[in-house]
Amino acid sequence: MSHTILLVQPGQHPETRTYSDYESVNECMEGVCKIYEEQLKRRNPNTPTITYDISQLFDFVDQLIDLSCLVYQKSTNTYAPYNKEWIKEKIYVLLKQAAGTTA
Repeated sequence: MSHTILLVQPGQHPETRTYSDYESVNECMEGVCKIYEEQLKRRNPNTPTITYDISQLFDFVDQLIDLSCLVYQKSTNTYAPYNKEWIKEKIYVLLKQAAGTTA
């Protein structure tokens, strides 16, 4: 498990920047999914069940001004940065595992 910091900037203005930290990369990827799910709930408050597919999630990731991760590297005692494409790849693997198949 590697401590992971998620950096998010949904809007053009720097004031929209936020960060969250997680105990692992997988927890962080689940956090990205939860951010999207919360947005869907806000946009569809009267819908009891929200469903989406991975392409919709990836479109959400792509439309964010900035989304990146800093993952702790024990060997160097530093944090390594990762971009949206890396995040999408990790989400894909996580969701495939959750669906019971291997990527």
